[in-house]
Parts: sequence; structure tokens; C-alpha cells
Amino acid sequence: MRIWIFSLLLVSLLGCKKEAKSSTTHKRDTVSVTQNTTEDSVVQKPTQPQIFAFVTELCDNKGYFDPAKYSRDEIEGTYKLWFQMGGTTLSTPSVFKLNDLEEIRRDKDLILAKLDKDFAEKKKVIENLRVVNVPYWQNIKKIQYKSLHQEYEFEKLQITSYSDPSVLINNKFTGKCANFAKAVNANEDEIIAEWRKLRKEMSKRNGNPQRILTEFESHLSSSNWKDYALIDLITFGWGNCANDEIERPLHDEKMYNEFNALFIKIDSECDEP
Repeated sequence: MRIWIFSLLLVSLLGCKKEAKSSTTHKRDTVSVTQNTTEDSVVQKPTQPQIFAFVTELCDNKGYFDPAKYSRDEIEGTYKLWFQMGGTTLSTPSVFKLNDLEEIRRDKDLILAKLDKDFAEKKKVIENLRVVNVPYWQNIKKIQYKSLHQEYEFEKLQITSYSDPSVLINNKFTGKCANFAKAVNANEDEIIAEWRKLRKEMSKRNGNPQRILTEFESHLSSSNWKDYALIDLITFGWGNCANDEIERPLHDEKMYNEFNALFIKIDSECDEP
């Protein structure tokens, strides 16, 4: 009798342990399924487009972009690179007249100091500029950075050359612009010959060609003819030639399309041209 009662208790105890283990396993599986479902829901939740407002020549625009692809800072930096950094980035005085020449010679050190400061500031802006991680725009940023350095070197040479023309002889722009560099460091006959040649070329591109040639003859007969020659040969000769050698990003239709491609859609309100 005692043996039978003991056996019955043992069977009941084993049954309870098995049921408890099964219940624990079921709970763990439920938690695991719940966690996986929650994680999947987070991953699959779509991001809402964000709006970047920007201005072009005639339009106020709202671009809708995917924040999962690009940040607002990257979109804004790319916009600056596209729309606000075209053309000349460094500013220096122009030299067209004798008074201009006198001033740039007198204030050369101040002008160069301002150029150095301007260059350092703009260099830092480009270095800190965040643009979208797209090969096209990353390359545009590199070209813009290179262009700034070339423009700085060009401006520094030109400012100095009005006081010391010899600086034009040996530099990275010498190649295609060597005739002008040589002329401003040559004897009087060679200066006049290159000057006359330049004025004839200028007259062909001017709406009043005779005025350009008459002005040349008038300046040639002046007691300040060398300064007039220097202005023309450096500003319109070497300056225009060297400026064309600066590598700049091409702000064309492709750049326009590449910027628009960053957005899901663009709403624009435009004035009539």
C-alpha cells in the first residue's frame, strides 16, 4: 500500500515539472516573437520627406528630400556649392587707368594682406562645407577648392606685377601667357610691338574698333606711355590669358540637373523673365 502511494506521488511530481518547463519555453518563444516583430516594424517604417527651401534666379523653390539619404546640412552645402560659389571668389582692385595703377602700387601691401585674409576665410568655408556623398558633388567640391588656390595665386601675381613685372616670368601661368610676361620685361621696341598687337586684337572684339586704335595712338604719344602699356599688357593681356587657365567647376545644365536629382519633387513659384 505504501509503495503504491509513493509511486503515485512521484508520477504527479514529474508531471508538474514537465508542465512548468513547457510553460516557461512557451513564454520565452512569445517574448522572442514580440521582439522580432517590434524590430521589423521599426525598420520598415517609412521616413517622411523633409522640405528644403531655396532660391534660384527667378524662382522660389521647395525641394522635398529623403532624410534617410541626405541630411539638411548636406543639401544646404550642396546648394551653396552650386548656386553661391560660381564665378570669381576673391576680390581685388581693377586697374584700367593711371589713377588705378598709382593706387595699387601705393597700397600694394594692404591689398595683399586683405587678399591673404580673404583667401584664408574662403578656404576654411570650402573645407568645412558638407555636401551630399555623391561622386559628382564630391568632385565639384574638390575642383572648387583647387580653383580657389589657383585664383589666389593669380591675383597675388597680378597685384605684385604692377610694381614688379618680373614676377610674371616664371610661374604656372607662364606657358600660354609668356608673350605678355616677356613684353613687360623687354626693351621699348618689344613693349610697343606687343602692345600694338594686343590693341589690334582688342579692337576686333569691340563695337567701336576705331576708338580702341585711336586711344592706343594717343597713349603711345603720352609721356606716361610705359604705364599705359603696362596697364594694357597686364590687365587685358596677361590677366585675361592667365584667368582663362584657372580650372573652375562648370556651372551648366548638368549641374542644374544633378542638384534637382537630390529631391523627390520640387515645387516652384517663378516670376516671368
